[in-house]
Amino acid sequence: MLGVLTLFWLLARPGGGRSDPKAPTLPKVAIGSGAPVVVVTVLDPKADPEWVARIKHNRHDYAKRHGYKTLFPYSDQYPLDKSPSTWARVPAMRHAMTLYPGSTFFWYLDHSALIMNPAIPIHTSLLTSARLEATMITNAPVVPPDSVIKTFGNLKGDRIDLVLAQDKDGLAPSSFVIRNGEWAKYFLDVWFDPIYRSYNFQKAEFHALEHIVQWHGTILAKLAMVPQNLINSYANGPAAPQNGQFKDGDLVANFPGCDKDGRDCAKEQQPYFDALQKA
Repeated sequence: MLGVLTLFWLLARPGGGRSDPKAPTLPKVAIGSGAPVVVVTVLDPKADPEWVARIKHNRHDYAKRHGYKTLFPYSDQYPLDKSPSTWARVPAMRHAMTLYPGSTFFWYLDHSALIMNPAIPIHTSLLTSARLEATMITNAPVVPPDSVIKTFGNLKGDRIDLVLAQDKDGLAPSSFVIRNGEWAKYFLDVWFDPIYRSYNFQKAEFHALEHIVQWHGTILAKLAMVPQNLINSYANGPAAPQNGQFKDGDLVANFPGCDKDGRDCAKEQQPYFDALQKA
């Protein structure tokens, strides 16, 4: 009876049961109608402008070759409250999905990384169903070396919506890809939950991601963990023992933590910028 009365009340209101003819109607954009990939890099508003320009050029050059788009938000654009600024990567991906709703994939790449092999189009070299099935690491601990939660062994490539690698210490979301869709929005919302941001994980959003992957089966069931050299090779840092160290031909060279503890990203990356210039 309460439900019936509520329905009558809704219909009796001015305009009840009718859509507002003056309300704007946003056209629906089909996923796949836009650029295949959007490359997202969050920048520090206090970073050296010359170095920032070089990071942007690195992404722009790669995107131009393959018909991709780029987005370079600053970390202070998002309401992080007291959370570390590194959390900005999560709302930045939602931001990109809003700006480019027709794109299929969104690739987050930290400012500490350089695209070293711009000839490799990530959407065909890694993100097709066949390539994901051929390269993803199955039945492996999510957190090395002995997590009891392991990646699924029977996933099909067309069911995968999250792609990232592991380094020696755990999941490495300094470079990861999500497939556009409702699941991606759900995943980013769960990851950015205020409870996780306020929990004081030792590695902030890195450890929060490991938590939700291990304890939310709906996320683990969409995850493909791939060899580190395919998406996130380390020029230095805790690389995976077998395939994590950068070598010529790898897509990415990452310098994790190069903006901390007195280190200088621009200085560490300079030889790699020089190599790209020569190439």
